[in-house]
Amino acid sequence: MHVFVTGGAGFIGSNLVEHHLAKGDSVHVVDDLSTGRRENIAPYIGNPRFQFDHADIVNWPGMEKAAAWADRIYHMAAVVGVFRVLEDPINVLSTNIAGTDRLLRAAADGHWKPQIIIPSSSEVYGPISGPILREDATLLVHSGARSRWNYAISKLADEAQGLSYARQHGLPICIVRLFNTVGPRQTGRYGMVIPRFVEQAVTGQPITIFGSGEQTRSFCDVRDTVVALDLLAGAPRAAGEIVNVGNDREISINDLADLICERAGLPPNRKHLSYVEAYGEEYDDILHRRPSLEKLMSMTEFQHRWTLEDTLDELIADARTRHGKG
Repeated sequence: MHVFVTGGAGFIGSNLVEHHLAKGDSVHVVDDLSTGRRENIAPYIGNPRFQFDHADIVNWPGMEKAAAWADRIYHMAAVVGVFRVLEDPINVLSTNIAGTDRLLRAAADGHWKPQIIIPSSSEVYGPISGPILREDATLLVHSGARSRWNYAISKLADEAQGLSYARQHGLPICIVRLFNTVGPRQTGRYGMVIPRFVEQAVTGQPITIFGSGEQTRSFCDVRDTVVALDLLAGAPRAAGEIVNVGNDREISINDLADLICERAGLPPNRKHLSYVEAYGEEYDDILHRRPSLEKLMSMTEFQHRWTLEDTLDELIADARTRHGKG
């Protein structure tokens, strides 16, 4: 199978590359390396089944050729991370929306209908406070929204584009609402919570929690996530649908900090910052973010293989090796 991955040098994208190369597929990656890292794909350079182009997908001249070559497309290129969303809200909107438009136009103009995965985010659920988030929920976006919500708005636009191309052009597109994804190759540079917490614990710093820490999240290992995306892309029933992807085990951020210390063999050591102290402005946080996975399970035979403890143990060991503490 020919697999085209935009943003394939990023966290989830590079794990998709590894997954498909291991299956014997040929993989083509395009990434501008603005958040992706060359080291994430370095092991595959020289592999005859792997090709990499360093380019911005919005104006990359190879887009049409790559889309026509592909049997499957994962559109992982996007501006992500709380810090980047707050610092550069215009780029979030322009890059995320324009990149998706460029890709879908190329796919629609070809003589082939590749399977396409368009990632959205649990952020689109906005301030919904229900105990579990379902794909058919009515979504709310604040009027006069702070820049904090620009990422969610860009992902809602991506969803609308994807579903429109699926209906109008018959493209087999699945929209996946990704919940908190963690694991190898994720960095804490842009506000990702687990790599930041692990780094602080391993280096003897207090784990810094933004807000009260009572907010809850559900974390899914990236190696489970890529299996779910692979299964959905190949599932005929998923075409033209929106599907949550994640793990439905819920944990508070306070408990997460303590769990990381426990797995590292350290006493609890946390401090709290207000959102103004952390981000320089007020921040509308979401109290609960737990996915309903009924739709995913009904469409595929997906099963989680990684527990949160498994993932944390590996990340802690890797961090200790990097810091010479192994």
